[in-house]
Amino acid sequence: MPRAALLVSTALLAALIPLSAASAADDPVPTPVDRFEGEVPFAAQPAEGIFTWGSDSDDPPALQFADRADAPEGAKVLSGTYDISGYGGFTHDFAATEPAHDWSAHKGIRFWWDGQDNGKKIAFEIKDGGTNGEASELWTTSFTDDFTGWKQIEIPFTDFVYRTDYQPVGGIDHVLGLTQMWGYAVTLPVGVKGRFAMDDVELYGKADQALRASVTTDAAVYPVKEGSTASVKVTVATTGSAPIDDPVTVAYTTQGGTAEAGKDYKAVSGTVTFPAGTASGTTQTIKVPTLKDRSAESAETIPLKLTVTGAKAPAETPQVVIDAHGLPYLDSKLPVKKRVADLLSRMSLEEKAGQMTQAERGAVGTGGDLTTYDLGSLLSGGGSTPTPNTAAAWAQMIDDFQLRAQATRFQIPLIYGADAVHGHNNLAGATIFPHNIGIGATRDPGLAEQAGAVTASEVRATGVSWDFAPCLCVSRDERWGRSYESFGEDPALVKSMETVIQGLQGRADGRDLKDDDKVLATAKHFVGDGGTAYGSSTTGTYTIDQGVTTVTRQQLEAIHLAPFQTAVDRGVGTVMPSYSSLEIVGDGQGPVKMHARADMITGVLKGRMGFQGFVISDWNAIDQLPGDYASHVSTAVNAGVDMMMVPYSYKDFTSTLIAQVKAGTVSEQRIDDAVSRILTQKFKLGLFEHPYADTGNASKIGSTKHRAVARQAAAESQVLLKNSDGVLPLKKSQKVYVAGSNADDLGNQTGGWTITWQGQSGTHTTGTTILQGMKNAGGDVTYSKDASAPTSGYDVGVVVVGETPYAEGVGDVGNGNDLVLSAADQAAVDKVCAAMKCAVLVVSGRPQLIGDRLGEIDALVASWLPGTEGDGVADVLYGKKAFTGRLPVTWPKSEAQLPINVGDASYDPQYPYGWGLTTLTKAPKGGEATLKALGAAARAAERTGSDSAGRKLVGKARLLVQAKIGQSVTAAVSKPFADADHLLLTGKYAAAVEKLTEAYRAA
Repeated sequence: MPRAALLVSTALLAALIPLSAASAADDPVPTPVDRFEGEVPFAAQPAEGIFTWGSDSDDPPALQFADRADAPEGAKVLSGTYDISGYGGFTHDFAATEPAHDWSAHKGIRFWWDGQDNGKKIAFEIKDGGTNGEASELWTTSFTDDFTGWKQIEIPFTDFVYRTDYQPVGGIDHVLGLTQMWGYAVTLPVGVKGRFAMDDVELYGKADQALRASVTTDAAVYPVKEGSTASVKVTVATTGSAPIDDPVTVAYTTQGGTAEAGKDYKAVSGTVTFPAGTASGTTQTIKVPTLKDRSAESAETIPLKLTVTGAKAPAETPQVVIDAHGLPYLDSKLPVKKRVADLLSRMSLEEKAGQMTQAERGAVGTGGDLTTYDLGSLLSGGGSTPTPNTAAAWAQMIDDFQLRAQATRFQIPLIYGADAVHGHNNLAGATIFPHNIGIGATRDPGLAEQAGAVTASEVRATGVSWDFAPCLCVSRDERWGRSYESFGEDPALVKSMETVIQGLQGRADGRDLKDDDKVLATAKHFVGDGGTAYGSSTTGTYTIDQGVTTVTRQQLEAIHLAPFQTAVDRGVGTVMPSYSSLEIVGDGQGPVKMHARADMITGVLKGRMGFQGFVISDWNAIDQLPGDYASHVSTAVNAGVDMMMVPYSYKDFTSTLIAQVKAGTVSEQRIDDAVSRILTQKFKLGLFEHPYADTGNASKIGSTKHRAVARQAAAESQVLLKNSDGVLPLKKSQKVYVAGSNADDLGNQTGGWTITWQGQSGTHTTGTTILQGMKNAGGDVTYSKDASAPTSGYDVGVVVVGETPYAEGVGDVGNGNDLVLSAADQAAVDKVCAAMKCAVLVVSGRPQLIGDRLGEIDALVASWLPGTEGDGVADVLYGKKAFTGRLPVTWPKSEAQLPINVGDASYDPQYPYGWGLTTLTKAPKGGEATLKALGAAARAAERTGSDSAGRKLVGKARLLVQAKIGQSVTAAVSKPFADADHLLLTGKYAAAVEKLTEAYRAA
């Protein structure tokens, strides 16, 4: 029925109904938002318009204004089709150049929807506050398409909740003000091909005070010591901060809970009144006295029930909690082992299952489920941040979650984890270091430890006590999207960089973990994720990540397991298994997912290696195991995984785990082992005594001192591969022409895992680009990104090229990525290098195939992903520091050579592992005679255990050999040269000089 007819019928019916039964006469006339008659075009910000969006090019719906005879209003409706794999929908944004709309006079928003009865939920979102539609708070609700034909959907504004999983620019005030609205958005269903139609979006009804006024408490949980009095602050607040029009009353009473009135607390009840005219923000206090006895007890709860009249009530009932007291596990003077045993003996199966569960912060909302499910851990996935993304907001968010844990029976604190893989990379403004591949290039274990210490300080200052780092993968194929997460292709190099564990955790016995500048570290990914074969992945469009590592047992031990033994010896607190599968040649098992390999997790890691910490799964990794969900849970737990990262399925996991124990599929002994390991680390971290964030070091986040360490790391990570005629270092007197896509892009030089999971191009945090670093160094610099500016009149060109950000399998070669420079970068190199002497810097997470242009390039630098401190790159470019970096991976001539690694029988790369020219230092002279003398001295250094002297002697020999080789890098030269660097890392200094002598003779 057309809407006009509906309105007429409604009017006739209203005339026959007594006035008292009719709609409220003082309701305002509905206000149109969208009629879809073409009055609002398809457009985008800053103009007003309707526009589509989606996670990829296929996901935005196709929209049109369609003539429909059955249109509820007017002649046209908005109709469309969709087939969404990720996310997609459309938005009506009001013009950013006009004032925002005021919706505060109305009760809600409604529209007509042409139902398809597909049973799918459709999210409806409104935009509140901020400067425009793309910079405003998002508030969301949903309706279900479980009907056929036109239906008017009415949504009171009270149904909308603040989005916690995503906000485009951060919260404005976290209050749905309705006085400054910027439009609405519709998110369409995923996984179903469909069509829709929509008409007549309008505001309806009269706003009541319960919409504009709300009563809140200052917390959800109020822990107090036995015998103390809890003070619950009750506040009335209004949209726009106007005084309340009508009185608001709050009746309160203590009832329910585990505490006993008269014995544990004094029962209270009464009414708090806020008279008409009360100012917004006015607070009154309700006191709840607790009573003291002599018994040792677990925590007890006293819910304070609030009944509100005249305003919106708090979302949940506040709880006073009488702290646990007098129990042995609370005694910090007792040994950790005794505290763990005491606490474990008191816990129920449900509480133990909760400790083995880790959820994502975005999944638990304000955190009520932390108490309901006794959850032991939360994490922030990549890009999962509070709003705003500041250190203070992180600390407050985690403190709020920790407060929730205080309402559990034993008040076991949460352990909060985050992927701080090159600094506190989720936090805007933090110090961002080079990714691990750059740290490996430094060959500087002391610097790796310093980087870990800076990261730990910045992470712990925000309330995060657990870092999912370092990655100890030995990267054997640069087509892997995680290549930059590895310190290098040589297990000896990876082992040498594990000093980062001490930087993060402190001493190996864990005594420093309680300090305010230390965090629990994670050795990942156990075991072999760097050795997956190209084409073996079965995850989506990935080609190598999460694939199969096929090795002999000897290769497994020597290459992939060795770094984990070092990590265990260094006292690493947690280990994370890999998504990948392991196939050991000859064992008859075929490929088995690592999360299912009890032989490796329990047998090797916990048994043979003696690992005492706990094992945490990777993100939803158990879902990749064979069988049903119950099998996923029992297989992983029985394999030795102690805590499961189940970001959004924590309810299913806990209930399934409990059922599996009751069914006898998982033993109670296995549960007790897992929980004991988890509790041990929580006690070592001092979380029972200090669960809340210690923000004393917050002022150091991104500080000059911390950035100086990152600047040094950036400088030492630069690997000089070619330097004809001493083009580098540059002189400040030279006129320098700078070009290339990565010269002035902070996002590109920080790479993936920076602010968001995948990272992004552009400026998204605080730092210095390479271009700005060159200017800061005093260089006479002109910049033309695409080299379109005239090239005459310059002394030298610097072209900064390379990759754009990616993470994990998204970055796999063959999954939309390759190892070749973009056409724009190639053009910039060609133009600049044809016009003048040039240096090319490759900013990337892995080697790029640049051999076809080597002839025209005078100097070539592997810059890796240097982080936020572009000044460090400029330091070596302008000779403030020498180039000292060495290749942590082999630089191939072609993709056909991959995988290619030090030690291979056939080895003919563009540049060998360990290659790295230097500046500001002259190579020794004397040829083989000098090498012979250096070899003799190296043997003496070995005998006396003089490692520092041994390394220096090999370094001199390497410079001498590189000087002779120049750019004539042949297979005969490369193999012994690379072998020498491996021998150097294993302390075999004399043998390293012998290999370098072999390379010298072959040159």
